[in-house]
Amino acid sequence: MGVCAEAFDEHGQTLINEVGELVITKPMPSMPLYFWNDQDGTRYYESYFDTYPGIWKHGDWIKLDDKGSCIIYGRSDSTINRSGVRMGTSDIYRVVEAIDEVMESLVIDREVLGRRSSLLLFVVLKPGERLDEELTAKIKEQIRGHVSPRFIPDQIHVVEQIPKTLNGKKMEVPIRKVLLGFEFDKVVNADSMRNPESLQFFKELALELNEKKIF
Repeated sequence: MGVCAEAFDEHGQTLINEVGELVITKPMPSMPLYFWNDQDGTRYYESYFDTYPGIWKHGDWIKLDDKGSCIIYGRSDSTINRSGVRMGTSDIYRVVEAIDEVMESLVIDREVLGRRSSLLLFVVLKPGERLDEELTAKIKEQIRGHVSPRFIPDQIHVVEQIPKTLNGKKMEVPIRKVLLGFEFDKVVNADSMRNPESLQFFKELALELNEKKIF
């Protein structure tokens, strides 16, 4: 069955030969009509229509070329996907930020189709604390016991700050894009941040992780 699929940029403009959000611009029979126990449709709307009003955002990155072929690169949101099992980031934050030595955290899944996945955890520690072998083991054990062994991070990094928007929201998706190799200035707007100085660490890490851009 055919589907009217396009790649959109953040402004809702169609992209060709560039990676964008996979959107469905006309209804198709397999679209769900509502979610169970979502009486007013809020969850349904927020899941698919809040980015581009009236246009279904599927939650994947796609590149359509000028010949009509396409490549899907994987999830475009902050959902963690480990071997086909998905987990929301809040479930990990709840466990990690309950650890005495940790003030705040950010988790990024560098999963993209065609490349090896890696789960990165960034932590802001309380004054006087350091990420030694004991604390590293403690963090991993808490995740193992309260979330799942599948979501134990491959790397843990100490940072001074977690990048946040002006209203205090963790910048999960922009930082994920940076660490996947997207062009920095296209995915991060420092003017819309509370703490733009926090970006330098992630910018340097992205250069280290990506010898060349993938998008």
